[in-house]
Amino acid sequence: MSDIKSKLEQISPVKWRIPKSFRKGMRVDTIVYGNKFIIDSVEPDALMQLTNVAMLPGVIEPVIGAPDIHFGYGLPMGAVGAFDAEEGIISSGCTGFDINCGIRMIKTNLDRKDVEGKIKTLIDTLFKNVPCGVGAKGKLRLNYDQLDEVLKLGAKWALENGYATKEDLERMEENGHMEGADPSKVSDLAKKRGLPQLGTLGAGNHFLEVQAVDKIYDEKTAKAFGIDRPGQVIVMLHCGSRGFGHQVASDYLKIHEQAVKKYGIKIPDNQLVCAPANSKEGQDYFKAMQAAVNYAFTNRTVMTKWIRDSFEQVFKRDWEDMDMKLIYDICHNIAKLEEHEVNGEKRKLYVHRKGATRALPPGHPLVPKVYKNVGQPILIAGSMGTASYILVGTDKSKESFYSTCHGAGRVMSRHKAIREFKGEEIKKSLMKTKKIYVRATHGRVIAEEAPQAYKDVDQVIESVHEAGISKKVARVIPLGVAKG
Repeated sequence: MSDIKSKLEQISPVKWRIPKSFRKGMRVDTIVYGNKFIIDSVEPDALMQLTNVAMLPGVIEPVIGAPDIHFGYGLPMGAVGAFDAEEGIISSGCTGFDINCGIRMIKTNLDRKDVEGKIKTLIDTLFKNVPCGVGAKGKLRLNYDQLDEVLKLGAKWALENGYATKEDLERMEENGHMEGADPSKVSDLAKKRGLPQLGTLGAGNHFLEVQAVDKIYDEKTAKAFGIDRPGQVIVMLHCGSRGFGHQVASDYLKIHEQAVKKYGIKIPDNQLVCAPANSKEGQDYFKAMQAAVNYAFTNRTVMTKWIRDSFEQVFKRDWEDMDMKLIYDICHNIAKLEEHEVNGEKRKLYVHRKGATRALPPGHPLVPKVYKNVGQPILIAGSMGTASYILVGTDKSKESFYSTCHGAGRVMSRHKAIREFKGEEIKKSLMKTKKIYVRATHGRVIAEEAPQAYKDVDQVIESVHEAGISKKVARVIPLGVAKG
């Protein structure tokens, strides 16, 4: 393992290969995107995890590592694994625990100067109105039948119940709804955990951030996304399927442990338990995962209503008057059945994007009509106290299964960050040096998400931009942050 980095073959300044000849059992090559700064900081263990995935049945070349790659459960975070729909597998470990942990951005017509004097009031109001923290309970009081409707309908449920507009759904990946979700494939324990948590932010790396546009790189695309000037205020929301999705993942890891034995699948790492794509165990997971995806879509959509309400309270204006329209809502930690070209032939693949985002080019049939001429918005969160980015999909992302990075990527575990940093000190430092107001349930949450615990997001973005698998549109910086 210690020599894996020395075996990287450089294809371009930002593209590297680990050939299948590196290790016995590898069926395909792996590709890692990153400039020298990124590659120097990549953990050898994360690269080894990519080679493990390259050994699984039905895997399609290449297994992808994005520049935000870091060691994870089974498949590293910041990675993409695609498998043939007939001969391949589906893996709960390759999808991730926080199913459809995703990001949405809401634009406004407010300017930085309108918000700076009210940022403490605004963040405190958001913190009050959007439930945060470990085990946080939402304002919704659903019964099990209503929860099943959420799992089947996703954001359509939110639209029908007054939490969203039709335009919101048009600007969401999958239009906020994955067809085929089956609540009967979800355990009672997952539903029990999910009932009280719909409409909650949670903890960890989940956040609600009020931002200002710092730089615009592509004026035409930015304008299509509703971004017209530096200083424009944007809201970014990052969260997923909460305890519901985590329980779905945990349940199916146990089921897939048995499936590996039942179908005689050889795996190089027990965390890569899986099931044949067309098996009952594989399809049951896929339908349960889709239910968790729909839960997450609804979760973010419901919170958007409360974000708009909070802005109305603070600025004494209607949210529509403040032009608080959704730019886009994008997924991480998801498996999808997609059509891709493989060796000149179109094939159906189960694409697992774990800590990776979809990056569709202009004209692709799945790009919302409003963005068809420019391409799909890609929303990339930095770390607390650093910039985030808006990118756009490109034709070149075809080589990465139309995928790109999802964030900055950790360089330090949460436990180590808690040992090394004190939350109150980081909070004071961010306010003193950058005028960023942070509100969290506990100092420990701030410590584990310290900016120093993450890679340099600017280097991550430069890597995917130079590789051409997504292109820079705008850079945004935080004014205030609410965390669980």
